[in-house]
Amino acid sequence: MAFSDDLLDSHAALWDAQKAHPFVGELAEGSLDEAAFRHWVEQDYRYLLDYARTFAIAGVRARDETTMTRLLGIAHTTLATELDLHREFAADYGLAPGDLETVEKTPTCVAYTNYLLRVAHQGSFAEISAAVYPCGQGYLDIADHMATIATDDHRYTPFIEKYTSDEFRETVAWMRAFVNECAEEYPGERDAMRTAFERSARLEAAFWEMAYTRESWPV
Repeated sequence: MAFSDDLLDSHAALWDAQKAHPFVGELAEGSLDEAAFRHWVEQDYRYLLDYARTFAIAGVRARDETTMTRLLGIAHTTLATELDLHREFAADYGLAPGDLETVEKTPTCVAYTNYLLRVAHQGSFAEISAAVYPCGQGYLDIADHMATIATDDHRYTPFIEKYTSDEFRETVAWMRAFVNECAEEYPGERDAMRTAFERSARLEAAFWEMAYTRESWPV
């Protein structure tokens, strides 16, 4: 079994919990509260800026040109393409890009982005591959699940289309291969990779809850 598949199989409960979350189901049906979706847009915008930074740092640390090019390319695509979807959604709420950049991160967003950046700077190269993998594979799997629930087009259809697109599938396939290559090249890092994968997967699940409950700082 490929290491990436082993990670997914051993954390199937986390995947199931995300698919069963009301944010996911209501978004797929088009009934999600607009305030909850706006909260997701604002926080995910801030998250993706640091997600792109994580890939950029990984690209700098890569030893070969091909991997370096791909990692930096994902960072660029995140900034130039994926964030465009968030800007389009934000415009529906009268928010400009400058407004999104000044949004204060919630505790969950801070925890997730700080974790990714710490791994990027201080973790092994193999750990980075495992830390970023749950976001890519998770959004693909959850969007595929949403597509089976959605019956008609609605205001959130572009979300489902984005994360089930051929382009996004290809990126996730590369991320999966990246995890497998790192596991083969650095077998001594497999336990650390498991830890990194689980932490990010748990934070992914927490992110849906954060958006649904419109989490804010208690004080």
